[in-house]
Formats: sequence, structure tokens, C-alpha cells
Amino acid sequence: MSAQDQIKDTVTANDVVLFMKGTKSMPQCGFSSRVVGVLNFMGVDFADVNVLADEAIRQGIKDFSDWPTVPQLYVKGEFVGGCDIITEMTMSGELDQLLENSGVTFDKDAAEKIREHNG
Repeated sequence: MSAQDQIKDTVTANDVVLFMKGTKSMPQCGFSSRVVGVLNFMGVDFADVNVLADEAIRQGIKDFSDWPTVPQLYVKGEFVGGCDIITEMTMSGELDQLLENSGVTFDKDAAEKIREHNG
């Protein structure tokens, strides 16, 4: 199976997927760590894909999304963005709306706490 097929299968088989450096239990870069922190704090159940473990996936995800950096968040098969976009969406409440509209369970109070403490 090609890297593109693996990526497509992963993105379609999981409601929320984060392609990242490291794993959700041990992020290997600050940007990945920030997105993992937001998702974990908000109680979002997500699959993680360590791009450092497979060079074909590491390059393949950039080609798949036409986005040059990692981490990359996907919700219901759609590319959402990287660290800066996820941070902005969290602060504006757009991430809450996206998750809610996509039927993804998350802790709304936790999302509000993030905004309160960082706003």
C-alpha cells in the first residue's frame, strides 16, 4: 500500500487524526505538543500518526494536504490546519463549532477555560 493510500485510509477511518512529530503520549516538537495539549485538555479522542517513524508518511502527508509543515489535524476526513491555525481556531471558538458540527465529542467547559486563561 502506498503512503498516500495509508494516509487516506487513516484519515477516513478516524473522526479526528493528528499527523505529528512523535506520539500523543510523547510529542517530539513544540508545535505537535501544543496541538496535543489542546486536544487532550478538551477531551477530544484522536488518532495520532508519528511522521518521524516513516519517511514516506512524513513526506506523503505534506503532499496529501499540500501543506508544508507538521502537525496536521484532520476532522472527519477534512484537513483543518497546523499548529497556528488550531491555536487561532481554539481561541476564537471555531474549533468548538467544527467539532460540534462534525459530531465529535469534546469538553466545552475545558475549551472555555483555554480561552479564559489565554485570552
